[in-house]
Amino acid sequence: MIITLKNYIFALLLFLAAAGLAAAQTGVKGRVRANNGNPIPNATVTARQQGKDVKSVKTDSKGRFQLDGLAPGVYSFVFDANGFGSGLLQGIEVKSGSVRDLGERLILFPDRGLQVIVNGSVFYKEGTSLGGARVDIEELYSDGSAKKLTTVYTNISGEFTYKRPQGQARLRITARFKNTEASKIIDVDTAAIYRLALTLDISRTEK
Repeated sequence: MIITLKNYIFALLLFLAAAGLAAAQTGVKGRVRANNGNPIPNATVTARQQGKDVKSVKTDSKGRFQLDGLAPGVYSFVFDANGFGSGLLQGIEVKSGSVRDLGERLILFPDRGLQVIVNGSVFYKEGTSLGGARVDIEELYSDGSAKKLTTVYTNISGEFTYKRPQGQARLRITARFKNTEASKIIDVDTAAIYRLALTLDISRTEK
């Protein structure tokens, strides 16, 4: 089979076009809402990687957005709007040629001062919400010591909230229920909403 220069160039252009299309379609989409469920128009959603802002987009009149043109990798997403505290989603993987749907997890609360807000969810191993779980929150220090800050319990939807003044800290969040537990460590700093999920190795049907 003889490949002419013209055919080679044509094939190369097709390849580059396909690669460009895949890059353009690599990103995330979702909807930013207030805690009362109303959409937030003109909110800013920023992709951040290794501490640097990569790309931003504004939400439309219904709070929806799509942020394309991201390189494959793991990102944090910061979302801001006037009159609301900042929100943060961490550890979101973006894959080549696909747009990941973040759904309606981007919820902002009215700004009540410079606070760190930790919003967490606890689940059974099947993925259903676990209400009534005990959640212990500790601050970890560089010398290896830990200080217990508070204990809260998840509500009927398996959710809990912890608030503190802004400032750098490393927190260990431990959920406990019926002799099972799971922990995560998060680093907080500036005033924002930090989200995490904990899954316990227990079934909803276990007594």
